[in-house]
Amino acid sequence: MVIAVVVVTGILAGCTPGGALPTGTGTGHSTAGGSGGSGGASASASPKPAATFVPGGTAEQNLPIFTQTVEQVWASAQKAEGRAYVDALVAAGFDKGAMQVTNDKSTVGNPAESIQFSVRVGDQCLVGQVGPAIGDPVSTVLPVLAGGTCLLGNTRPINW
Repeated sequence: MVIAVVVVTGILAGCTPGGALPTGTGTGHSTAGGSGGSGGASASASPKPAATFVPGGTAEQNLPIFTQTVEQVWASAQKAEGRAYVDALVAAGFDKGAMQVTNDKSTVGNPAESIQFSVRVGDQCLVGQVGPAIGDPVSTVLPVLAGGTCLLGNTRPINW
């Protein structure tokens, strides 16, 4: 009986909200996107100070502004548009030429279950993922892939 409890507890410990499994080995930070329900924060908690972009800074140093920007777009009416994340990240100070973004729509024209976007910063990547299949937005720092990119698979041109 004790073994069954340990096994079930171990299995449940690996579960994450929204059914998504954590990926990568970066210094992941899940961001709270405002879907509510955790009950952990009180209404009297002091607001987070505004993050700022660190020109020439590392991915870790710029993770707070990346995360804050992702959360702001996620809270907007354009939360399902990859371009909105790219444009907001550029406005925050990130280099558009160092970015990648996946498609907003599936190959048959349905809204994507998730959108990923990234900014390469040296040998690391700031990576964000949002969408109905994800739950709250996620942002993390990951190493650059062997091919020099941050995202696997098909990405769309950032030509605007």
